[in-house]
Amino acid sequence: MTTTATATKQFMSTEQLLKHWQGHRNLTRRVIEAFPEKELFEFSVGGMRPFAKLAVELISIGGVALKGIVEKNMEAYNEEGFVPTTKEDILKKWDEETEVINHYFGQISEERFQETFNLFGQYEFPVYENILYFVDNEIHHRGQGYVYLRALGIEPPFFWERF
Repeated sequence: MTTTATATKQFMSTEQLLKHWQGHRNLTRRVIEAFPEKELFEFSVGGMRPFAKLAVELISIGGVALKGIVEKNMEAYNEEGFVPTTKEDILKKWDEETEVINHYFGQISEERFQETFNLFGQYEFPVYENILYFVDNEIHHRGQGYVYLRALGIEPPFFWERF
């Protein structure tokens, strides 16, 4: 008879999850940096949005969403408040939002990660699934950025170098 030991430790700590997410954010920031200013705001492929618009979407989700989770606020998503005109505007706001993410992520208790929360009043999932969505969404849009950079003849950063 074979027995299997039951794991008593969790797979990943909240600190590891935040580090993973911030690694992706660091890489996406480097993708933003790789764009020439004009192309960041104007270049697209196949009717997709320019990368500046994709970056604004990412900037407008993470910190606001975590604040909503911490404060149990289900206000609708709105990305219309931030309208950058330069790459520097985007990078500055990116860094500010990274700090907002760090601030609010640290206020979510282990138990709350399993709690169902109706994010933005429309995404009713456990908190951890919402956070994984933020990472997935960022990876998806960063992939678009990689295509844009390659189409522009620019070598993107290696996807495995996140820190």
